[in-house]
Amino acid sequence: MTIELRNVVLLVRKEVVEARRNRWVLLYATVFAVLSLALSWMGLAGLSGYGLSGFGRTAASMINLVMLTVPLMGLTLGATSLAGERERGTLLFMASQPLTRFEVLAGKFIGMAVALLGALVVGFGLSGVVIAYYGGTTSVGQYVGLLGLTFILAMATLGIGMAVASLTQRTDTAIGVALFTWLVLVVIGDLGIIGGSLLADVGISRMFALVLINPLQVFKLAAILTIRGSLDVLGPVGVYATRAHGGSLLALLVAVSMVWVVAGFCVSYGVFRRKGAV
Repeated sequence: MTIELRNVVLLVRKEVVEARRNRWVLLYATVFAVLSLALSWMGLAGLSGYGLSGFGRTAASMINLVMLTVPLMGLTLGATSLAGERERGTLLFMASQPLTRFEVLAGKFIGMAVALLGALVVGFGLSGVVIAYYGGTTSVGQYVGLLGLTFILAMATLGIGMAVASLTQRTDTAIGVALFTWLVLVVIGDLGIIGGSLLADVGISRMFALVLINPLQVFKLAAILTIRGSLDVLGPVGVYATRAHGGSLLALLVAVSMVWVVAGFCVSYGVFRRKGAV
């Protein structure tokens, strides 16, 4: 299979241009920016008692916001971008051009990832300006690190969303499955790990391995580790992870997140190559 980089770049540009007019991208970017600004303002107003200041204080408060909103953004945008193109017939048109299916899917994935990064940068950037002006630049590295981890989470859920879209034929079906997947990852996944560990009486090491199955929990661990330097606040599992993996723990968590990114894209490509654009 010969891959033309120029074709991928052209498709990426197409996705970025279309994302600027996509009402869902604009809505998500606006909502994320507003919520980020609200959190930064509240963080500056009344969270100094937790021993955090400046950017570190807001980074800690934004973890839950990211876990709720960013997976929803990635899953739904990934699902609608592929399924919507299929319904409109533009995916079939692109498949009829001298483009490989890998080029088509890679262009769409990278283009949507760039659009998501733009939305995240707007939210983090506006909050960063407010924090720097009113609270100083303490722990700015932690804030930038959280942005990087958030983008990896966005790419992971984008890949899952595109995998969902590649398995479905209609946009509404793809959105429904994407929303159910979001619910599983956010709510059922967390409760399922806790409940399953209590019923099966699994050890701490196995419970840590179960946590790594959920990309949202991997992000949570990596974000807390970036901000606090350890996972002791998470109890026995956090203590075990910190002691067992030491200084390589953050690298391990980032690697697991990247595995989710690659896995989602590979599943999407495998199904897309077999089913095609129809």
